[in-house]
Amino acid sequence: MKKYFSLVLFAHTIFALPFAVIGFFLAVTTTENHFNWVKLVMMLLCMVFARNSAMAFNRYLDRDIDAINPRTKQRDIPAGRISASSALTFTIINCLLLVITTFFINRLCFYLSPVALLVVLCYSATKRFTALCHLVLGLGLSLAPIGAYLVVTGSFALLPIFYSLAVLCWVSGFDIIYALQDEDFDRGQQLHSIPAWLGKENALNLSTMLHVLSAAFIIAPIFFTAVSWPYYAGIAFFCAMLIYQHKLVKPNDLSRVNFAFMTTNGIASVVFAAFFLLDRFLILHGNASFDINIHL
Repeated sequence: MKKYFSLVLFAHTIFALPFAVIGFFLAVTTTENHFNWVKLVMMLLCMVFARNSAMAFNRYLDRDIDAINPRTKQRDIPAGRISASSALTFTIINCLLLVITTFFINRLCFYLSPVALLVVLCYSATKRFTALCHLVLGLGLSLAPIGAYLVVTGSFALLPIFYSLAVLCWVSGFDIIYALQDEDFDRGQQLHSIPAWLGKENALNLSTMLHVLSAAFIIAPIFFTAVSWPYYAGIAFFCAMLIYQHKLVKPNDLSRVNFAFMTTNGIASVVFAAFFLLDRFLILHGNASFDINIHL
């Protein structure tokens, strides 16, 4: 089990999972649907199965590339801790478990589950033909808030789309920063990435633009629903973390890329989700002294 947790980098679930929780409780607090423990558990299972499928397939598909990249040659398949066939079997099992779980949620989630799997699995191949692979990764993780919203409601709405767009831009931006480490390797192996295409400085500029858009999408919901002071505090913290990670990484100094990638972004998502939940609690209980309603 420890080997498979290592294979799928289960700790990286911390990026998308808080936004799935946001999508779930956004639906509970802004629609007529009530909290349901069974749906919450099934949503969390879907997140785990999707994450397992995507990461295991990525490791399976990239096993030959990982074996010759000094940064990745110690990953589980190249290092021989897990066989390629085992990783592929693990992928298939998790895909099936995801589809089966959505069958018990609602019809829309069930019908859309193959589409979601197609997005999260296809990311692994995109670096072979497009530098926009970072956006495809962002798209895969951006399904979390809107997918969780669909678990509760079974229908689409505008509000969760803001959070999905925020995740798309946020993840794409920090994945570009992470890919700075492989700029020379990607060029040498004719792999596609934003750093290999644009160079370090321009890649960081594009990452900054994406993170500005992410902040804008995080702010956008305040114009469409009532919020209270914790939401503003969450916005401030999330934006501060975006700024901080760009302070850590420079074109001529990549020594803190891993800290910016994992620690900074992990803290940003968890703390923002905590502020969001506190905001929803205050709104739900009608605490007028905290409510700042700028609903248009």
